Amino acid sequence: MKNPVPVTRFAPSPSGYLHLGHVLAACEARRLADEGCGQCLLRIEDIDRGRCHDQYIDGIIEDLNWLGLSFDGEIVRQSERMGLYRNALDRLIDLEVVYPCFCTRKEIALELSRMADAPQGEHIELYPKTCKHLSIQKRTEKMNQGVPYAWRLDSDKAFNLVGELTWVDRRFGLQMVNPDYVGDVVLARKDCATSYHLSVVVDDALQGVNLVSRGEDLFEATHVHRLLQELLQLPVPEWYHHHLICDDHGVRLAKRNKSLAIKEMRESGMSPDEVLKMMRGSF
Repeated sequence: MKNPVPVTRFAPSPSGYLHLGHVLAACEARRLADEGCGQCLLRIEDIDRGRCHDQYIDGIIEDLNWLGLSFDGEIVRQSERMGLYRNALDRLIDLEVVYPCFCTRKEIALELSRMADAPQGEHIELYPKTCKHLSIQKRTEKMNQGVPYAWRLDSDKAFNLVGELTWVDRRFGLQMVNPDYVGDVVLARKDCATSYHLSVVVDDALQGVNLVSRGEDLFEATHVHRLLQELLQLPVPEWYHHHLICDDHGVRLAKRNKSLAIKEMRESGMSPDEVLKMMRGSF
C-alpha cells in the first residue's frame, strides 16, 4: 500500500523565544514533509494564556523567516479554537470516560506523599484518584457550590471501552499503548477549556496531520493521544519522535537557556547558516 502524502506540523508554544531544540523540531517536520512532497503546517499552541504572549508569537515567526524555514497554509492559533476542544470534551463526557476533579495541586501532592507505594516516573502525570470515586450526588453538590474543578480522563473506563491499542513510530516501530503511561490525566481546567493532550489530538485530526513529528521527550504522551483518538474516533497518524538537543551536561534545552535562543544568536551577528550548522553539530 502506497504511503499517503505526508502532512506534518511544527507546533511551538509562545511562552518564550525559539532555541536550537525548536529549530531541530521545525527542520525535522519540514524535512519529512519535503521527502514525501507533502505539506508542513505551522500551529501556535497558545492555550495557556497566562504564559503565552503575542510578542513571542511575533518572535517565533521572525526567527523562522530569518532561518529560511517556510510553512504551508495559514497559521493556526489554538486560542481561537476553544469551541472545537469543548465539543470534543463534551463527547468524552457523554461517553462517561471523564470525571470532575476538585483537588488542588497542593492537595494532590499531599495525598501522594502519604502513599507508601506512590508510583514513580518523570513523564507520567501522577494522581492518586482522590475524586474518582466520589458519588454523583457529591460531585453535583460541589459543582453547585461553585467549587473549581478540572476534567480528568477515567483511564480505567476508557481502556475497558476501547481494548488494546497500537501505534507506529517511524523510529521505534510498532508500539502497544501502555496504561501505565496514561493515568487519569487532566483534559480541561477551570481556567482553560482544554489541555495539551486534548487540543493536540483534535487539531492534528482537523488539520489532516498524518505524520506527527516531535521530540522523544513526548514519546510517552503518545500513549495518551492514541487513546483519545480512539475514544473520539479520529484518524490515527504515524509518529516520528526525533532525538533531542541537550546542553553540555546532557540536559534537554529549554526556554530558560537564553544564551541559546535564536533571537540572541541573531542579534549577536550570527548568520542563519551558522545557527543551522550549530544545530546539526549538537547531536
